This record gives sequence, C-alpha cells and structure tokens, in this order.
Amino acid sequence: MERFVRLIIIILALCISGPGFAWAQEASSPAPYDVVILNGRVVDGSGNPWFYGDVAIRGDRIARITPAGQLADVPARERIDARGLVVAPGFIDIQSHSRGAFLTGDGRVVSKVTQGITTEILGEGWTNAPANERTLSAAASIDPEAERLTADFTGPHSFNKWLEAMHRHGTSTNVGSFLGATTVRMYVKGMTTGPPTPEELETMRTLVREAMEDGAFGIASALIYPPGNFATTEELIEMAKAMAPYGGIYITHMRSEADHLLEAIDEAIEIGRRAGVPVEIYHLKAAGRRNWYKAPLAIARIEGARAEGVDIAANMYPYIAGGTGLSACMPPWASADGKLLDNLRDPQMRARIREEILHPRTKWENLCQLATPEGVLVLGLKKPENQAYVGKRLSEIAAMQGKDWIDAAMDLILSEQQRISSIFFMMTEENLKLQMRQPWMKFGTDAGGVDPEHPRRLVHPRAYGTYPRILGKYVRQERVMPLEEAIRKMTSAVAQRLSIRDRGLLRERFYADVVIFDPQTIIDRATYERPHQLSVGIRYVFVNGVAVVKEGRHTGAKPGRIVRGPGYVERSTR
Repeated sequence: MERFVRLIIIILALCISGPGFAWAQEASSPAPYDVVILNGRVVDGSGNPWFYGDVAIRGDRIARITPAGQLADVPARERIDARGLVVAPGFIDIQSHSRGAFLTGDGRVVSKVTQGITTEILGEGWTNAPANERTLSAAASIDPEAERLTADFTGPHSFNKWLEAMHRHGTSTNVGSFLGATTVRMYVKGMTTGPPTPEELETMRTLVREAMEDGAFGIASALIYPPGNFATTEELIEMAKAMAPYGGIYITHMRSEADHLLEAIDEAIEIGRRAGVPVEIYHLKAAGRRNWYKAPLAIARIEGARAEGVDIAANMYPYIAGGTGLSACMPPWASADGKLLDNLRDPQMRARIREEILHPRTKWENLCQLATPEGVLVLGLKKPENQAYVGKRLSEIAAMQGKDWIDAAMDLILSEQQRISSIFFMMTEENLKLQMRQPWMKFGTDAGGVDPEHPRRLVHPRAYGTYPRILGKYVRQERVMPLEEAIRKMTSAVAQRLSIRDRGLLRERFYADVVIFDPQTIIDRATYERPHQLSVGIRYVFVNGVAVVKEGRHTGAKPGRIVRGPGYVERSTR
C-alpha cells in the first residue's frame, strides 16, 4: 500500500510540473503580457459571429481572449485600444510568389503585410528545389533570375534546404510551400516532351516523398505553361499517389480555364479520385467572353464531385484580370527543349507559330486571343529601349511599332529575352461574386511581395490590394458576403485545408498572427496602371507576436517562421 501511495504522489508531481500546468500557471500569472488589445470587434476566423472582446499576447502566442473590458487593468507592455476596429487572425495567402523576396530581397514583403497577410504559401508549378543540372538549364531558358535563385538547392532533402534558407534570410511573414510539379518533371526530363520512363517516374516519386518529409503541403501543378503542360494525367496521378500517405494536397493551375474549363476540372477530379488525395484549384475562373457562361457550370461540376465524395475545392483573387507572361501567347510546343527564342528567330518556325496562334490545331490556352490585344497590358519590360511600351496595351504597342500584334509580341519577347510579365483582362464581375459566395472558396493573391519605395517594374494590383479589396469592395460596399465569412475564407479555411493546426484562428495557445483593421475605411488603392500604392485601413499586423505593421507602417521586423505540411519528419527522427 505504501508503494502504491508513493506512485500516486510521483504521478501527481509530474502532472503538476508538466507543460499543461505550466501554461495554466502562466496564463493566470500577474506577469505582464506583451500586448493587450482592448475593446475590439473580434472576428475569430471560424465563421462565428463577431463579439466585443480583449486579446492578450505573451511571447509568440495568444495568451487570453475575454469579453471586452476583462483585461482593462492587467499589466501589459503595450496596450492597443481597438474600439471601432476589427481584430482578426492574420490572412494566409494560399498562392504566393514571393520566392525572390525571401531569398535575395529584404524579406519585408511590404505590399503583402500591409494588406494583413501573415503567412505565404509558395509553389505554383515551380519551386527552387529540388534542383539539378536539368532544372538549372530549364530555369535559364525561362528566366535567368530563376536559375540564380535555384542553384544552391541540390542534393538530398534540398526542399528543406530551400525552406531553411528563406528562414535564415529573414521574412516578415511565415512561409511554406507546395512542391512544384513542373520542377519535378524538369528534374528528370528538362524541357523535353513525352511521358516519363518507368525509371524517371520512380525518381519523380522519390522526389515527392522526400519533399513531403521536408514539409511540403503537397504537389502544385501549372498545366498551361511549358514544360508543365507536357505532363500527362497518368504521371500526375502517380506523383499524387506518392504523396497520399503524407496527407498532401494536389493543387493545380488547370490545363484550361477557358475553352476546355470543364474538361480541365474533370481531369483534376480524376487525379484526386484515382490518387486518393484532396484537390484544390488555383484561381478558379471562366476566362474569355465566350466562356463566361461556364462559371455556374464549373461550380456545378465541383459541387457534383463533392456530392460523390471527392474532396475538391478552390481559391480565387478578386480581379477581372489575370497576370502571367506574354510568352503564354505562344503555343506550348514552341518552347519545347527550351527553344522558344531560337524558334522565334527562325523564319519558318516563326511562320508556323503565327499560324498556330491564328488557327490553333492543338489544345492550349491562347491567352492573347481570349483577352484580345486590347485586353493585354504589358508590364515587365526591362530593356531601356522598350520602356516606352511599359503600361501599354498590346494593341497600342503594335500601332506604335507599325506591326500586327503577333509580330509585336514576338519581337518584344526576343528583345527582352524573358517571358514579360503582362495582365490579361478575361473575367466578369458577376462571376467573381458568384464564386465568392461558394462555401468551399478561399482567397489568395497569386502575387509576390513588393516594396513600393523600390519598385522594379509594374505589377498586378493584387500584389497590394487583394484582401482589402475583398473587405472594402465586396464585403462593406457590395455586401457579397458577411464579414465573418470573408475572414474565414482568408484564415481558418486555408489553415484547415493545409493542416496548419496552430494558425488561422484567434484561439488561446495559437500563434499570435493577428490583424487589426478599420472596417469602415479598409480598401485597396492599387490600380492596373498605378499598382504601387499601399492599401489603407490596416492598422496593426502581428506575426508570431511581433508587430510588423504599426499604424499602417512597416516596422522592419522579420519574425516569420517556416510552416510545414502534415507529412513533415524532423531530421533528428529520420
């Protein structure tokens, strides 16, 4: 009996000294909080109705959430009166392109944090790892800067090396990534066409498993750009099967968002069903006037698949124009083997490319035809001799040069030796609003972070305005959806989709990623012609408990951390 009593005492002592007791003791301790946010309208990210409350932060965590006034007298190093303001979880950008800013830029991503973004998820099609001589050669043929950002990430577990490199560089937001399906294909096949051999396919599976253990959220494809669109459905299924045991997601810029939109959704559904993985569609849209009627049909296709048990959902940005390279106006086969520039120089191949643009004989997304030359805004020109064309429509450039639009586009690509960032006007407001209302919809920017004080070139306004535009235009002004639902789609819906279990909600013990904004003034200011303008209305942004925005201005802090997928295996346990 005495031994039994001693055992009970030991167990009680361990419980009292354990982490759960320590947290409870800390929460009730009189020691000061780092930040107390008082009297705010708390929208916790769950979709539940807002309430007036106080939020306390200690270290990198949310320490307490109470009804308004409960924390008015507790000690705190900093107190923020949020009366009249909304307090919400930090926004999670499911489709970011801030790779350059996180490796060679200053890491502050000013245009992102000033719209309330606290976590960025990279990976659409391309990732900096894994790299080998084939990916480096392919990157050089697409964009020399991409090659430079990739060269360090070769060898085993290079995906983890890349994530760690961004963390060491310093970032204002948290960062994670999918594995680029195009990168995996380039690793084994470079820029060549054709299906992989059995040996190449096994290498692809191995790369997928390794990246999932390094913390990738899944596989991300971009199926309108070469060499990504050289991938077969079967190889994508095999890659997805390899990630399935790790809880990964297949996320896709589909093979078509226009003339073959519904067929592309069917392919995504097939990949998810046969591989046994969830499916997420990047920036869902019905592109081109002749396809606008397909938006309700696309929604019905997704709803039908969900009713049959396929876990498929989507995300979007709130603009009627998309952004990609002017080179997307060229047929994909013209870029095979990295020979786009050579083919544009060759008179016979140039004539063949022209004929394919005018009269497509293969299935590809002819963006210039869908948007029309009047609907293509050219932005990313670098050469001094081409600066007169920056911010001009392709039709204007053609008139200035005395050429037709096809020759103007070809000659610009040849002159610039790069893809040339451009904006394509292809969608309709009615469809945007219809999509926003869907319960399975989430929001992302499809943009990289930019510093407005040092702009390198014009960009899509979504880099500055995505979330304030939703909250100002579509929630406050047009009442497309309630505030609570919009914030859910920016926060917990993304966190839940990616199995990020300690962010995306205002909850005690969750990481203190917090946004405070004025619901009456929040709005985007960036336009297509003048994009380098910060949004207004965001007052404070905290990342891991550290203020990166105060009274609308960046503090210079870089407290961002790596976020990883559910298959992550810590190196010490491998």
